[in-house]
Amino acid sequence: MLIAKVAVAAATVAIDRPYDYAVPDNLSVAVGSRVTVPFGRGNRRCEGVVLALGEDDGTKARRAQLKNIDVSLDKSPVLDADNVRLAVWISDRFFCTVYEALRAMLPAGMWFKDGVQRARDKTVKTVMLAIPAEEAVSLAARVRARSPKQADVLETLARTGEVSQAELTYFTGASGVTIKTLEKRGAVRTVERETFRRPQTRVTPQNGELTLNDEQTRAYERLTRLLHGERAEAALLYGVTGSGKTSVYIKLIQDALDMGKSAVVLVPEIALTPQLVGIFASRFGDNVAVLHSALSVGERYDEWKRIRSGAVRVAVGTRSAVFAPVRDLGLIILDEEQEHTYKSENAPRYHAREVAKFRCVHAGAMLVLGSATPSIESMYAARSGKYELVRLDTRYNEKSNPGVIIADMKRELRGGNGGSISEELERELHLNIERGEQSILFINRRGTSSLIACGECGHTFGCERCSVSLTYHSANGRLMCHYCGFSMPRPDSCPECGGKLRDVGTGTQRVEVELKAKFPGVKIVRMDADTVSLAHSHEKLLSSFRDGKAPILLGTQMVAKGLDFENVTLVGVLLADMSLYVNDYRANERTFSLIAQVVGRCGRGVKPGRAVIQTYTPENEVIQLASRQDYDAFYEREITLRAVANAPPTRDLLTLTASGLDETAVLAACVRLRATLDGYFKGTDTRILGPAPAAVAKINNRFRYRVSLMCENNRRARDIISHTVREFAKDAKNRGVSAFADVDPFE
Repeated sequence: MLIAKVAVAAATVAIDRPYDYAVPDNLSVAVGSRVTVPFGRGNRRCEGVVLALGEDDGTKARRAQLKNIDVSLDKSPVLDADNVRLAVWISDRFFCTVYEALRAMLPAGMWFKDGVQRARDKTVKTVMLAIPAEEAVSLAARVRARSPKQADVLETLARTGEVSQAELTYFTGASGVTIKTLEKRGAVRTVERETFRRPQTRVTPQNGELTLNDEQTRAYERLTRLLHGERAEAALLYGVTGSGKTSVYIKLIQDALDMGKSAVVLVPEIALTPQLVGIFASRFGDNVAVLHSALSVGERYDEWKRIRSGAVRVAVGTRSAVFAPVRDLGLIILDEEQEHTYKSENAPRYHAREVAKFRCVHAGAMLVLGSATPSIESMYAARSGKYELVRLDTRYNEKSNPGVIIADMKRELRGGNGGSISEELERELHLNIERGEQSILFINRRGTSSLIACGECGHTFGCERCSVSLTYHSANGRLMCHYCGFSMPRPDSCPECGGKLRDVGTGTQRVEVELKAKFPGVKIVRMDADTVSLAHSHEKLLSSFRDGKAPILLGTQMVAKGLDFENVTLVGVLLADMSLYVNDYRANERTFSLIAQVVGRCGRGVKPGRAVIQTYTPENEVIQLASRQDYDAFYEREITLRAVANAPPTRDLLTLTASGLDETAVLAACVRLRATLDGYFKGTDTRILGPAPAAVAKINNRFRYRVSLMCENNRRARDIISHTVREFAKDAKNRGVSAFADVDPFE
């Protein structure tokens, strides 16, 4: 009897293991195929993935105990042995179930809802000749007098061989009856052809052959030697903004294709994907597929199928594209590798960089991490010799970095300017509009006001389900929570004392209103989570700005990196201190990266660029270094602080988070977690902190407390944490409280 080891969807981390099921004689299953199985005492039907197959060599009694697989959901395996191996590694490394890891590798359209797959194969009815072309032309001449439509169909097919029925009807006017008549005569036949739903791609025109300057050539030659090596390699391509990293990527991808290999390119933001895809499509044509969440379910499903079939060998996308099923993997590129969006916030809580490393090691491929502001972890690894460090220290066109003006917002307040736009920035915007040049304004907060407060009693409006203040959005006149989605109309007065409400703080919507008041008639493109929620909306907004239809682009961090517009000569950074003074060891790094990246968006063409950085602390060293784009000095400063604090990358950070509806129960459970970990790590150099509330202590009515460990992320530490989480779930004292572990979280 054939036995299948199955990763079951209903198995939590506490009981995660391969479960044995008998394969009925009338059922065909394979490793990597999905099945439906009975699970638990109630034999609840749930999905699973077959991890391995083998003949049963047990006793008759054991065979009688095994449950049968109910149904095989796939005609052929959708995952292979490499996927299974990767899933097992992810489950160990990132504390999730094997099934959760496998599920992340497949597009949403492949999963079932109410017993039906969310996306199905799309087919088109195609009409083709069933007789030789010469015979079709002769037949057309004979029937034209009495049936001109039949003659038109035959002559069209004689030229094309086959065409879709819809197109045939459009060009000839022939009805379905006409085609059926010809089919009965044996002259044509109809078949269903699979067709792929393709996202629209705007091809970016390229001028002739790609030319690298001397510095790019040296960087490319170093990288391509690694690419052609006999073992897996990793390199950090550190290039200042505008140094031409994308051109180096293109040359490396072409090398990989020439070697018969495939390439995967990851970007941190959906907004960056269309621009990069357009550039790659101009070089590699239809050999490029795109994977990101802004596509429809059907488009993602079909792009995944194109990649898996080997029809394309270059996959471009956001974080989940690291699982793209390319054949003969030769190269993975992480552009803007420092971005936190490469880390998943939900199970499996993987980092795309770590998954990419694993895939490259097992495929003998090359990993390239690219950035103008590399993460401290990646630069530390490069300087430690784990990665090859390759630098691009000058801009491609040999232009100098943008000139920077630091606007002191305290002085603006003393001068009576309480708005979001300083006098310096307003003056520079006027100059750009007069010259016909474009500007990008960056503020990392959406909405109108971050807080609505009563001027009389100080009452503020907090979310009923989360421990955060509601943000006012003038576009819909509502106070909204950016965590759980709760919203309410803005009251006319304070519900406590009836006093007048005032707005505190600012966001993209308020800045947009101010800009329209200062620059009447000037079109402004706003890009934030509110304006790019619809499919392809980010592409339309960027296209409008690229085509010169708007002088000003205003947005959150999606405009801070990767964008390349020749006519942008001014960048404004609003509230540069916003991310600087928060309780996070990465606060300095995030602030430096955002400012340096957005400043680098200007002056990338022939015209020189300039930037205005607005801050309440102009003397702050991080802001000063970011204004000069002096990454090397910032790194030396930051790595010293990290070493003193025992923070990554000098040590690893592992966290255990407990969450539940009762805050007292959650805190008590977290205390027990701490006590358990103290016992396991007693006598080691592991530093344990907590329990402490998470950065946002309550989300959607669930309180969250965590314990943090600063230690080496090795097998022993992971085994202890995994065991602690499993035992936590089994303890009756923790009923109503769940716990999960994470590695180097970004929250």
